[in-house]
Amino acid sequence: MELPVVVQQALGDNAAGVSLRSVSQVQAHHVLRMVLLTDSDGNLQVICRRDDMLDLELLNKRLGRDLRMMQRREQVRVRQRSGLQELPALPSLTGWPTVVDRRVDQLASVALELTDQNLAIVMPAEDFAQLTVNADRFDCAVETGTVCVNLDNHGADRDQLHSAIKKFTGLRIQQRLEDTLELPPLPETAQRIIHLRVNPNAVMGDLVDVVESDPSLAAQVVSWASSSFYAAAGQVRSVHDAVSRVLGFDLVMNLAMGLALGRALKHPKDHPDGYVDYWQQAIWQAQSAGILASMMPRGQRPLFGLAYLAGLLHNFGHLVLAQVFPPHFKLVCRSLEVNPNIDSSVIEHFLLGITREQIAAQLMENWGMPDEVTLAIRYQKNPAYDGLHNVYSRLLWLGRQLLTERGVALGAGETVAQSVYDQLGLDREAVEAQFDELVNSKDSIMAMAGMMGQN
Repeated sequence: MELPVVVQQALGDNAAGVSLRSVSQVQAHHVLRMVLLTDSDGNLQVICRRDDMLDLELLNKRLGRDLRMMQRREQVRVRQRSGLQELPALPSLTGWPTVVDRRVDQLASVALELTDQNLAIVMPAEDFAQLTVNADRFDCAVETGTVCVNLDNHGADRDQLHSAIKKFTGLRIQQRLEDTLELPPLPETAQRIIHLRVNPNAVMGDLVDVVESDPSLAAQVVSWASSSFYAAAGQVRSVHDAVSRVLGFDLVMNLAMGLALGRALKHPKDHPDGYVDYWQQAIWQAQSAGILASMMPRGQRPLFGLAYLAGLLHNFGHLVLAQVFPPHFKLVCRSLEVNPNIDSSVIEHFLLGITREQIAAQLMENWGMPDEVTLAIRYQKNPAYDGLHNVYSRLLWLGRQLLTERGVALGAGETVAQSVYDQLGLDREAVEAQFDELVNSKDSIMAMAGMMGQN
């Protein structure tokens, strides 16, 4: 296959010395990426190894700038001008000032991805150095393997959280966690629902009373039941109708819990460009966890309601981070944008010393939430977790990978081994088909998320 003309022109005299290979045949640490940044002073492009994390804070300090990822529509225009779906790491394609991370110069050869064809242009490092001779060179990226995220030691979370707070406040933390973080207490509606959950004599009327005591919540539950996603026969006129005819006791209980907690913290105005918003993520993961739980063999199947609630609250740590570390939350958002292929837990640990999963789990414990939900949130990034209630965290992990693979922007994804399906007793082909169907109902998911976001 021939190189695109625009790429041949960008390579110039070096075009004759390159080879084309499948990306799978190239060592991952030789593959480069180009990140398009901008601020009020103009545009800049940074070239680093594909799997390294661009340290945006360090870059901005070094240059004395306030660079962030170029808006998606502007990136599309740049690519359209070149006639490529994605730009390989060739500075002359844009002609902008360029920074090359020094780790690139330590490679014997480099590979530039042509994602349109799933190919890589491989060339000696000396030739690439000639192509980037006018670029600035300094350390601006971090090897992700050096960032030691705590994925499996829940017992250390509280100490790490206190250390992270001290790092940014310079204060010695001696108060209880909820006082330290100045977080609100568990909302009254959520408290009442927890009491219902542990009450073996609770009936539908008790739940209807709780929901109807909160007019906003009642309106959202009725709207939810009336959505096209459930295609209810006849009009849903009341919370009683929603519970008895459409949604059921368990689903309404957990839906109300998720709504009550989601409104307990202010939703940040800032968010990473290119990711779906909080409530969309919540609905995608809740629906996926419910689907996966329902498809498991009866003997292994977890409680549907708790799986659904864990999905609904899986990203609650995003809201908590915004409230606990407000000056640094912006930096987290900007770093997620420029490192779309790196998991948020790595970025957050590097910047803050704590992840959203750790901090959310601590708060859930303080609030007395069910262990199944707390541990699902805490270990959702660790498919190898085999401790108490591990089935719930595995469902969240698997659902995330399946959604990401289908283009739902939840962050970096991973390859799913057959062993994951085997451990959960799931038929891979049947699961794939169900998720294709779920993603095809995107409009309904968006509408449901819109209802959740209304106050």
